[in-house]
Amino acid sequence: MQATRKLWTWLAVICALSFAVLGWVGAEIYLTAPPIPKQVVSTDGKVLFKEGQVQRGQEAWLSAGGQQLGSVWGHGSYVAPDWSADWLHREAVALRNIWAQQDFGKPFEQLSAGQQADVTARLKGEMRHNTYDTATGAITLSPQRAAAVSEVAQHYMALFGDDAALDKLREQYAMNSGSLPNPDDLQALPAFVFWSSWAAATDRPNETDVSYTSNWPHEPLVANTPTAGAGIWSIASVIFMIAAIAGMILHHSVGHEESDPVPPKADPLFDLKPTPSMKATKKYFFVVIGLILAQVGMGVITAHYAVEGQSFFGYPLAQILPFTVSRTIHTQFAVLWIATAWLATGLYIAPAISGHEPKFQKLGVNVLFYALLFIVVGSTASGWLGTLQHQGNDFSFWIGNQGLEFTSMGRVWQILLFVGLLFWVLLLGRGLLPALKKPSESRGLIAMVFLAAMCIGGFYATSLTWGPHTHYSMIEYWRWWLVHLWVEGFFEVFATAVIALLFTRLGLIRASTANSAIVLETIVFLFGGILGTLHHLYFTGTPTFVIAIGAMFSALEVVPLAMIGVEAFRNYQRSKAAPWVQTYKWPILCFIAVGFWNVVGAGLLGFSINTPIALYYMQGLNMTAAHGHAALFGVYGMLGIGLLLFCLRGLSDRAAWSDALLAPMFWLLNIGLAMMVFISLVPAGIYQAWASITKGMWFARSPEVIHSHFMETLVWLRVPGDVVFAVGTLFLTLFALRLLTKATTRPVLAPVAGTKQA
Repeated sequence: MQATRKLWTWLAVICALSFAVLGWVGAEIYLTAPPIPKQVVSTDGKVLFKEGQVQRGQEAWLSAGGQQLGSVWGHGSYVAPDWSADWLHREAVALRNIWAQQDFGKPFEQLSAGQQADVTARLKGEMRHNTYDTATGAITLSPQRAAAVSEVAQHYMALFGDDAALDKLREQYAMNSGSLPNPDDLQALPAFVFWSSWAAATDRPNETDVSYTSNWPHEPLVANTPTAGAGIWSIASVIFMIAAIAGMILHHSVGHEESDPVPPKADPLFDLKPTPSMKATKKYFFVVIGLILAQVGMGVITAHYAVEGQSFFGYPLAQILPFTVSRTIHTQFAVLWIATAWLATGLYIAPAISGHEPKFQKLGVNVLFYALLFIVVGSTASGWLGTLQHQGNDFSFWIGNQGLEFTSMGRVWQILLFVGLLFWVLLLGRGLLPALKKPSESRGLIAMVFLAAMCIGGFYATSLTWGPHTHYSMIEYWRWWLVHLWVEGFFEVFATAVIALLFTRLGLIRASTANSAIVLETIVFLFGGILGTLHHLYFTGTPTFVIAIGAMFSALEVVPLAMIGVEAFRNYQRSKAAPWVQTYKWPILCFIAVGFWNVVGAGLLGFSINTPIALYYMQGLNMTAAHGHAALFGVYGMLGIGLLLFCLRGLSDRAAWSDALLAPMFWLLNIGLAMMVFISLVPAGIYQAWASITKGMWFARSPEVIHSHFMETLVWLRVPGDVVFAVGTLFLTLFALRLLTKATTRPVLAPVAGTKQA
């Protein structure tokens, strides 16, 4: 107990210090982010962009699809360009052609090598020179550069408008004609994209050859190349990671770990009587399966748009289901079904652990269910209709689609979801309270479950921290608090603690061992995970020290994965500890699959792009998608399915249970995911990385690469893996239908004195 108290103290200290540093970094980002100009003018008095147009252009881009329609500073989708890289390249090419015609009377490509060298040197000096005046708030450009900016601005207004001459390009970008029908939005959009490009190439004040985005994206024309810090901290992070892994292995080899207890002769949960509130959670799990099917369907459509940008096998589907909508639903539903599975698991286990059914608990579980269903359906429908009908910036932010990846629902829906999560914490707390009050070996685990739940509820508040006019750098800062810390952080701690608690209730691990282990694992995970959030923010207009902190601490995120194989093997052994454990074979195998995908998806593929030098060239390319698919579904998705199966086991008639359906479900999902990732996404990511390194980020995201024969072949090579994966989801659906159609004959009783509880 003394050792466990020390671990809890260390956990509190580490969390306090880490969040203090993360908060300080946020303050520094706010103070040093790329300045938003009041005006962009030329030296001859021409006004290119007026006050407020950058902010309105940001709103316009987000309402047109935002991060579902290309990306800015590398964050977003991958079919359309990264707009900051695209503008930077177009402006640089336009400016050097203007100079070539002005000085030599012919296009740049026809100049001699010496003349080209002269123009290129001038181009670098012009594009990197910071002309922002803090006194007037204006960016001043030469007349030639102003002409180049105007030329690119006309292209963007035509592209996001309805110019028929760009129909083919729009199809390649998977965007519809007339994305911005409002003339004022269409005029403002180029201001935002220009500003994002200007910040990417302009030197920071009092620094040379280091832009506001640490020289991202790679653009040789303006000498945008990796900074020295990106290389140095990449090397340091790899060395640090290897040393930390060696230390963990040494600690594990010299430490004495108690062996697992002798398992009970019979299933301890066999006589568990589900309470009314436990039974009420059953419908959550069937909705989870429905959301999985919808997410997979939208994923198939979204992937196909990479070949036919506006059609699905010839049918003009984009007229009613644009790429921006299908991808929004695909990414949003991924988070929603995983979170729903975990929330329902918490509500299921609370009375089972405490042996207490609070008054009106079933009513609360039912109210929460219908509230969550209303939020999912309402946010999806309003986002879809708002996009189709071009309802405008205010509608998009408040009710429709905010245009931000993984957190796209409108602000009203976010507020409702936040209230719903707080209500879930209340319900969970009511159910766990008797167990928290009662001294027991498992109380530490139960406390960890509840603390993680409080963080899940509380930290969703970070989705409410930005407004319609918030600086884009700060939006990205807070968005990654939500995506990284909420989804990848506290949900993972919650699920890990729940699994440990379930294993102790089954008598497969000792409660005392699990108590210490879960706190230690949380310490190790959060020590790297909290400040590891910054690896998402290397190139989003943040100070250069973010690269150092993010690189070193994100390397620590990989360290716990070094022992995942050992834990997975022990879980496999536990699945064979006694004949009755085979009852839980498939939930346990799902937990083992989580370990595999943690190593492959989060570890191997994650760290392959996490170092600053790797991410510099690969941010916003398909290697990110490979990591995202393997980690999000392989780790969090399989974890959600494992918890779902565990809970349904206790809620269903055992005669209706079918391992014959679960076996193909498990193997097809995992094999299909592996095929999808390693046959299609990884080769595509490597090919794009080559394009990015050799010619620049603009080229890696250009139609010349995205719609090359090789890349489109790789998209088609996704089909076998997608089919295998989709068939796996159908087996899960058939399994659920079997549970629904088979009559439940087991009695359902509220807990009474002497009732055996889990």
